[in-house]
Parts: sequence; structure tokens; C-alpha cells
Amino acid sequence: MIHHLQDHSPNSSLTKPTTNPIPPPIINSPMAQPSQENHPSLLPSPTAQPNPPLSPTPIHMTHPSLHQPTPPTPQSPSLPHPVTRSQHGIYKPNPRYTLDQTHHTTITKSPLPRNPLAALRDPNWKLAMDDEFNALIKNKTWDLVPRPTDVNIIRSMWIFTHKEKSDGSFERHKARLVGDGKTQQKSLYGLKQAPRAWYKRFADFVSVIGFTNSKSDNSLFIYQNGSDMAYLLLYVDDIILTASNDDLRKSLIASLSSEFAMKDLGSLNYFLGISVTRHKGDLFLSQRKYAEEIIDRAGMVSCKPSQTPVDTKPKVSAKTGNPYEDPKKYRSLAGALQYLTFTRPDISYAVQQICLHMHDPRDEHMNALKRIIRYVKGTLHLGLHLYPSSVTDLVSYTDADWGGCPDTRRSTSGYCVFLGDNLISWSSKRQPTLSRSSAEAEYRGVANVVSESCWIRNLLLELHCPVQKATLVYCDNVSAIYLSGNPVQHQRTKHIEMDINFVREKVARGEVRVHHVPSRYQIVDIFTKGLPLILFEDFRNSLRVRDPPVSTAGV
Repeated sequence: MIHHLQDHSPNSSLTKPTTNPIPPPIINSPMAQPSQENHPSLLPSPTAQPNPPLSPTPIHMTHPSLHQPTPPTPQSPSLPHPVTRSQHGIYKPNPRYTLDQTHHTTITKSPLPRNPLAALRDPNWKLAMDDEFNALIKNKTWDLVPRPTDVNIIRSMWIFTHKEKSDGSFERHKARLVGDGKTQQKSLYGLKQAPRAWYKRFADFVSVIGFTNSKSDNSLFIYQNGSDMAYLLLYVDDIILTASNDDLRKSLIASLSSEFAMKDLGSLNYFLGISVTRHKGDLFLSQRKYAEEIIDRAGMVSCKPSQTPVDTKPKVSAKTGNPYEDPKKYRSLAGALQYLTFTRPDISYAVQQICLHMHDPRDEHMNALKRIIRYVKGTLHLGLHLYPSSVTDLVSYTDADWGGCPDTRRSTSGYCVFLGDNLISWSSKRQPTLSRSSAEAEYRGVANVVSESCWIRNLLLELHCPVQKATLVYCDNVSAIYLSGNPVQHQRTKHIEMDINFVREKVARGEVRVHHVPSRYQIVDIFTKGLPLILFEDFRNSLRVRDPPVSTAGV
């Protein structure tokens, strides 16, 4: 499916996505695997195909021997000779066996079928199966070959799902024809290569029509022809396309539709579980529906909301309390909360802490997880804002909680990066090695955010939006700031020599400048420790995690 990231103005631009938290499970087959996204595949559509779709009327094939000429039988002269519609060149399908295409948006919601035979008896599911099969044929998903000897044959199966809109209302019926993993006896190299083959085929085609593959992000393709610009972002078989003008966008969609069966979903409003709302030029990203599903899965629909996702007490030990009775449920909820951080950076630190104990969850860890869910329950309305900004400077903040882990005494470092007024990247992570001083822990954090900033600068350069000024890095540790500019190597810092030389090289080139920020204004503390309510709400607002825009409809 293809989405447009288009403004109502003639000129539109691409907002760089935030960092890549763990997304939903990756699909192992380009066109024949079940998808867990809300817009799962490149589907055939009456408006997207160059030729009319095949009629859903069953086609019966007959052996040629059944058409041998037979002796004519005497006909009564008073009876007219029967004439079929096809003899007069009429091939219009019989309405009794043809489904109207409006079933794609039918309000009637058919129950999930128990098997393919039951699905074929339902007009809605039959049309969904026709769409899936036509898409597989148009996209040349398979090649018919003689059956090899001494090989295991993977059988096929149908998967039926209901697709919903961002508000939870029913959208359409979706059928997928996939390989049955139960018939797989051993690891299959071909199945593992299917996503690569699909990506290569897509990349080869878009390169023919003028796109180049980004070196910073393999899923990003960039088009430039004079003043015409377009960006295409690919996730499995879901596409976001934005262009500098409407004519270019339509031309590119037509080119893609000529090669792939796809469905044009119009302006971007829902992508991979993320709702996108436009308001006076800015974007509001929300995962409210996904968050509600997490709360329901945890059985906490009627829970009492919490004002913060984590308390201000020291971090919980890995051996505190008794083992939790249902580790599988703990891991499932923790993984779901990880994806929620895509638009909710305010819970990044709390989620990072509970994910440290997924291998051996305890009752205390589950209590911490439930507190996050209680906080999400009370802040379902919040989301991430992206505002139009004339400022193109990169500004980053970094901090570290030295020796905060009660079990390993390793430090937790965090950072956030702003492009102009917009938060575009953030992280909360326990450092892989032990730091012998707070300056060492802080400097590792500086090195991490400088590395991320360099990647962002390279990406913006590929997008033809280069950053002209040095990246500003704010840190509240004076010693770390001193090390970034002092060319003298001290004996006590040799064990972090690589990080020091890396940052110093960027400073010497004029790409980075490290400055001091008072601890009161160090907003990245929200990624390294639990904060009091007032400070937490202040820093959360600074991250642009706010209420949705106020609608003025009907006013």
C-alpha cells in the first residue's frame, strides 16, 4: 500500500522519522506472508491496476477432448437455434455471480471464517480472496516449475483478518495466502531470502524510474530531477511517498502501479499502528489505539491512572522478590510497550528498565510494568508533535546516571536530538561496560550522541537539506566537556581513548561543539532516572509530547 505524505500546499517536505524502536514482527515473505500491520500489503485495486481486475466469477476449465465434434442431431424447424451471448461478443459478467467493488468499503462486517470453504460462501471474504490472488499473480510472486524430486513441499493456507481504521472502526476484510509452516521440516534457505528478493526487485525498479537508494537508510529512496524532489520510504510492502509537487507524485504512483499491484490510500493518516493528524501545517503522531490494546491485553482497563511512569526510588534489583508466575505475559507486554515509545519518548526510561529483566521477571518488575500501563492509561491523549520550523540546526542533550544499576553498577546513558524545534531521535540505554568515574560515564554518553548526530547530518545531506552549522551538544558534566576539547591525553582516560579521539576529531572539524547546561535544564534526565512530577511534566513538554491539536471544526 502506498501513502502520501503531502501537505495541502504545493510544496511539501519529508519529516525525518524518529529513531527505530523495535517494530512489529518482520514479515518473512514479500507477498505471501501474514502481516500484523494495519495496512498489510500491496493489494490490487480497481483504481490502481492498468487493466480491469479479473471477474470474481468462477472460471471452469475443460479438457480439449470434450470439445470433439459430434454428429448433428435433427432439429425441429419450428424451434429457433439457441444463441449464446458470447457468440454476439457479449462478455458482461452475470450479476448473480459478480460482486460489486463497493464491498471493499462495505459497512457489513462478516465474521471470521473457520476455513477457506466457509470463506468462499461469503461474498465479502470471496472478494478479499480474489484480490489477494490477483495481487500475487500481478506481482509475479511465484514461477511454475516441475516438481523437483526429493524435496519437501510447503503447502499453502489462507489467513483471514479484519482490518481496522485508526479510530478502531471496521475498514475492510483481508485475506492472505501464505506458506504453511507446519509442513516445513527443516530450515529453508529460499524462505529466508524471500524478503531480500522482494527488496531487490523493488529497488531495481525504482532505480530505473530515477530513484537512488540512501546510504544512511536502506529503506529510503530519493528522487531528484532539477527542482523536482521526492522521498519514498519502504517498510516491507508499505510505502510512504512525498513529493515536491502533486504532478510528480501522481506520475511516480502511476509508474509504481504499472509494475506492482498496489492500493493508493491517499494522504498519510495511519501507518504501522501510528495515527497521523494534520493541523495548520504541523503533524500529530499518536498510538492511542495501540496503547488501548496493550491496556486491554494486560487486563487493566479499569485501573487507576498514575501520574508518572516510574518512581524516584533507586532502580529495582534483578533478584528482588519472587519470580513472576507468567513470564510469557511479562515479555509480551514489555515488547508491546517498547513499540509504544515510538511516539511516547516520556516512557522510554521506564520501559528500558523493565526490559532488562525479561529473562527472569520478578513480582517487583511486574509491578513496575503495571505502573507504566497505569501511566499510559491516564495519558492516552498525549502524542508527539512535529512543527514547521525555519531553524535547521541540530541540538542534542546527553546525560548519564553513573553506577545506577544495583546489580552491575553500570551506568544508564540517554540522549535526545532536536532538528530545529522537533524531537527526531532519542535513546535510553544501559552502558555495556563499567565506568570508573562519573566523567567517564558522561563522556561515553557524549560519544553516543555525537555518533547519532553524525548519522543524522549524513541523512539530511542525502535529502539535500544539509546542516550548515555545527551540532550543539549539551552536557552537565564539566569534566566531560573539558575532555572533548583538551588535546592532552591523560593517563586516567586511556581506557576510553577511542571515544575521546572520536569526539575530539568532530570538534576539530567544526562539526560538533560541546557546551555546559545546568542540571535544572538538562531535559535528558527524563531518559536516565525517575523524576518528581513537576520536573517530569516540564521535561515531557520540552520533548513535544503534548495534547492533540484542538479541532476548530464547526466553530
